[in-house]
Parts: sequence; C-alpha cells; structure tokens
Amino acid sequence: MTTAQAVGAVSREAAEWYAIDWPTIHRNVRRLQVRIVQETKERRWGRVRALQRLLTHSYSGKVLAVRRVTENNGKKTPGVDQEIWDTPEKKTQAVHALKRRGYQSQPLRRVYIPKSDGKTMRPLGIPTMIDRAQQALHLLALDPVLETTADKNSYGFRQQRSCADAIEQCFTTLSHAPNTQWILEGDIKSCFDKISHDWLLAQVPMDRTILQMWLESGYMEKHVLHETLDGTPQGGILTPLTQKVISSLNE
Repeated sequence: MTTAQAVGAVSREAAEWYAIDWPTIHRNVRRLQVRIVQETKERRWGRVRALQRLLTHSYSGKVLAVRRVTENNGKKTPGVDQEIWDTPEKKTQAVHALKRRGYQSQPLRRVYIPKSDGKTMRPLGIPTMIDRAQQALHLLALDPVLETTADKNSYGFRQQRSCADAIEQCFTTLSHAPNTQWILEGDIKSCFDKISHDWLLAQVPMDRTILQMWLESGYMEKHVLHETLDGTPQGGILTPLTQKVISSLNE
C-alpha cells in the first residue's frame, strides 16, 4: 500500500465515524431493548437470549458501545495494553473489532484511589478499551432484563434513579407508617470482593462464556499477574451489574 493509499484508508475510516446517524443508531438499539423488555415480562427466556444476541452482534449496538467508552470520564485512562481510542479512525476500527469470535479479555490494570475517609485506599481494576467496549455492548442487552426484573424500590446503579429518589421513597413510606420507630441500615462486609463466580454465572442472564472471561481475567499489579477466583472488580461494569442482579432476586 502506498502512502497516498494509506492516507485515503484512514480518511475513509474517519468519514465513516463522522457520517454515523446517531438518532437512527439510538432508535435501532432502543427498538431491540423494548422487545427484550416485552419478552422478559412474558418470561420467554429463549426469545430474550435471541434478541440479546441480535443486539450484541448489531452495528448499532457496537457503535453505541464504542461511543460510550470514548466519551466518558475514563476515556483517557488506558488498560494494561496502554491503548486509548482518541481519534475517529481508532473508533471506527474498534467498532469493526467488536466481534464475539476470537475475543479474549485481558487482565485488569490495578490502581488505587483514596476512600472517603481520606486514610485508606480503594483498589480499582481498569479494563482495556476493547474490554470496556465489550462490557458496554453486552450491558445494552442486559440492562433491559435487569431493569425489568429488579425490585421496584431498589436505587443503586439504576437507570434514571438517584439518592434523591431513595430519600423520597423513604419519606413517602414513613409518612404512612406513623408508628415506625427505627430505620435499619446495613452493609455486607467485602460483598463484591468475595461474591461467588459460580453464583454470578448462574444468575446473570447473559453470554456465560463472556462473563466468565471477565470474572477470571485477573489483574496486573507491579508487572505481576494475579488470579481472580472470586469477587468482582471495582472499575468495570461487573460490580454495578451484580447489585442489579441481587436486586432482581428480591422481586
């Protein structure tokens, strides 16, 4: 390939990204998500899985996933491969690279951030860009199921919900229960650090081969690879996803 041809190829990739019709992309994904919700309500799980596969293999789903991971706060934070997708050419290449066949997740990059107490540090696992995009893509197909089956009074990591909504629900409930004397606040120690992989594989309604890859990918710290035999890493989608799954069991 000549230099002129190479420049032309790059230009075509950039043009492809800039030419994306985002309203149509959103409509295509939303249409499939609505169908997933409908089939979930009817408990037709075979149809749910078929529609999830259709969404995760769709061009619209892949484009939206790449856009999400290249426009969020972590877009300039690389994983173990030190790659970021900061040009339209790289974004187009990423869309075409988001394939099920041949995909293999990579270890997380372990970093530490201060906890709210200002004294201790919280470990985070940073996935590579391709792993983040795969997670975002599968979340598009998984969220309609979890949002449909989740407890109506759960608020953690829920779409279109916030702490203010939880406070409002507490006020509404307590105002109709004048004899209530106390509120219970609880926390399960190291819940997401120790949660069983087997349990997650049995409970999360998605491609189990892909999920198992993410759970067992391990993490790199000081150039040493560490296994992950249980728990979910904070930094990807697995911890908020796990909370949604737990909520759905309260239905």
